[in-house]
Amino acid sequence: MNVVTPRDLPELFAALAQPGAQALAGGTDLLVRLRSAARRDKKDGKDAQQPSALVRLDGIAALRGVSRLPDGGLRLGAATTHAELLAHPLVRAELPVLLSALSDLGSPPIRNMGTLGGNLCTASPAGDTLPPLMVLEAEVELASASGTRRMALCDFITGPGRTRLVPGEVVAAALIPSARAFTVGHFEKVGRRSALAVAVVSLAALLRLEGGRIAEARLAWGSVAATIWRCPEAEAALVGQRVGLTALRRAADIVRAQVRPIDDIRASADYRREVAGNLLLRLAAL
Repeated sequence: MNVVTPRDLPELFAALAQPGAQALAGGTDLLVRLRSAARRDKKDGKDAQQPSALVRLDGIAALRGVSRLPDGGLRLGAATTHAELLAHPLVRAELPVLLSALSDLGSPPIRNMGTLGGNLCTASPAGDTLPPLMVLEAEVELASASGTRRMALCDFITGPGRTRLVPGEVVAAALIPSARAFTVGHFEKVGRRSALAVAVVSLAALLRLEGGRIAEARLAWGSVAATIWRCPEAEAALVGQRVGLTALRRAADIVRAQVRPIDDIRASADYRREVAGNLLLRLAAL
């Protein structure tokens, strides 16, 4: 298998246009999938179906770094590693809910290699960065030889491992509107162990307070549906309320009534349903 290292976007799109080429960011998900597929094919006596070439994204400046958008928000390059985002002063100052999720993501080696774009394109319901990006109402910037387009993250991810990327297209960046008006931000996940855990349930929350009451609430859960799940009814129930257990319990009851998780090897649907509501109660302590 060839590994191609383009220097800029035109070289990238030319490389991706070759039959069987596959984009490679950090590789923390892709390389595991390729190894697993190769072992499975060998066990089944099949010829291994592998990409003809892996096309690296990490050397392309247009896909890396953090910069200010004209509207005051932030552009997070898709090939920027989790560790680089964690260390960036703009992310640390303005995106604490994303910062918290990045701090919980994997191990130091994974954070040093894995990228934001990789997390987006893997599109796992358990992806740690996805609930924060959902409550931040991020857009994705998609680039191809034909140009660029923007799409809301909630529209980009269509299911586990499924996105609206088309052949020859890559995620160039996540575009984050300014979130400075939100005074409460929280991310928490529950896993089967205390470290290096895949989320059984996760919650990202942003609250905008006015006069001690909630003027706007954004809530997004991971690992409880096929994609990251928001509950507009629970968000609406919090508006006008003070941040306390009374209001949060009412919203949590709405969440438990509406969420439709599945049973799998990591947790039962009933457990996920209960935890999804319980995580909301944590906001009372903030």
